[in-house]
This record gives sequence, C-alpha cells and structure tokens, in this order.
Amino acid sequence: MTKKIFSKPQAVIGLILIMIVIICAIFAPVIAPNSPDQIDPSLKYLKADGDYPLGTDQLGRCELSRLIYGARYAIGMSIPMLLILGILGLIIGTFSVCAGEKMDRIITFICDVFISFPSLITAIAVISVLGNGIQNIAVAVVISMWAWFARTVRSYAATEMGKEYITAARISGCSTVSLIFRHLIPNILPQCIVYMSTGVASAIIMISSFSFLGLGLPQGTAEWGAMMNEARTGLYGHPEMLVYPGICIFVTTAGFNLFGEALRDALTSEGGI
Repeated sequence: MTKKIFSKPQAVIGLILIMIVIICAIFAPVIAPNSPDQIDPSLKYLKADGDYPLGTDQLGRCELSRLIYGARYAIGMSIPMLLILGILGLIIGTFSVCAGEKMDRIITFICDVFISFPSLITAIAVISVLGNGIQNIAVAVVISMWAWFARTVRSYAATEMGKEYITAARISGCSTVSLIFRHLIPNILPQCIVYMSTGVASAIIMISSFSFLGLGLPQGTAEWGAMMNEARTGLYGHPEMLVYPGICIFVTTAGFNLFGEALRDALTSEGGI
C-alpha cells in the first residue's frame, strides 16, 4: 500500500511540501533570520538583502521571519481542528446509520440545515458573536464544518452496512456501540483519513480568511491571512508583500491536496472506496 502511494509523483511532491511547512513550523526560532515581531519604522519596505532575505514590511519587520512563523498557525491550528472534526464526524456519521431510520432522518436533516449555509459565512457569524482568539476560531471552524464530515462519514458507513460482515455481527447480537467502534469505524477509517487530509487545506484557507477579514488572531500576529490583510495598504507600491503569504497558503494547501488525492487513488485501486 505504502509503495503504491509513493510510486505516484503527486504523493511525493505533496509530502515534500507538507514536510517543508511542518519543519518551518517546528524549527521557526532556528530557521527565521530575525524576530517576526520586531518593529523598526526606519527599516520600512527595505529591499531584499543578506539580513532581510525577502525585505521588510510596512513596519520594518522581517518578511521571511513572519512567513516562517506563520506556518505555526497554519499547521498548529488546522490539524487539531481536523482531528476534532474527524472524531465528531466518525461518531455522528456512524451513529446516524446504526441508530435506526427515524434517528437517521433527524441527523441527516440537521446536517442538511448546516450544509445549506456556506461554511465561511457560518464561521464568520460565530466569530462575530464569540470574538477573536484561537479558541473561538477553533469553535467557529468546528461548528461550520462538522456537518460536512458527518455526512461524508455517513455515506461511507451506509455502504459498509450493506456488507455481509455487518449482517453477521448483528445476528450474533452485537450492540450498536460495539458495531460502531469494533466494526464500522475500523473499516471506514482509511477513507476518512483521505477526506481529512484534503480537509486540512480547507481549514487553512478558512483560518487565513478570518485573519484577512480582521476576524481572526490579534492584529500584528505573524499569520499568513493577517499578513495579506496588512499588505493591502501598500498594494500598489509593494505588491510582493501580498504575494508572499499567498504563495505560502497555496503551497501548503497544494501539498495536502496532492497527498490526499494520491491516498484516494491508492485506496480506489485497491478497492477500498
């Protein structure tokens, strides 16, 4: 299975991009040439040189250092959120299928209500009520995206429910809880991991969107969306300040999407989906 995944160039490229971002996030204090928050107006919009490889922003802060530290927010916030969403999706989606037709209809209806609203709009509404902050952003993302995960898991679980081993487990007197955790979840987990890997990209884009709209982290935080928001003031004179964080977002999301697609192709070829 692993050999088949890494025989695909998109998997190798995706994993390399992901590892670069993760390494930057973990070793940011070592890699960054300067402090990301050190303000010096006299160094405003310096051109790239040995001390500032990508120049400085409108407040004289090192652009490269801020981009490197921005990886911490992208990875450090999106992956925990996806783990929470994955757990909720697995529990709600499998329970919906196993709890009976009436309960399945209720849960499906609730999911449809949440899905009918764009995720970003729902998240912005939650942030507007709760206020800025990392915890509030996490709550907003989970509330706006849980229904998508639950519906996807339900579709995987519904397919498994028609298989003979599920029928045999029910005939043997297997309880609903046991059916979910001993039979359904282990068999649909690979498909869910694929879905979660591509979901990381969506979470990163959503987090950056909050910051770009001024609804995310505190002002001045070295986060890619916030950097794009601040760069708008010098868009015409220094467009590169807007381009750099945009490239970081693109590279990171592309890495997770490429690797997720490679996983999906490998599972499909093995008959897993």
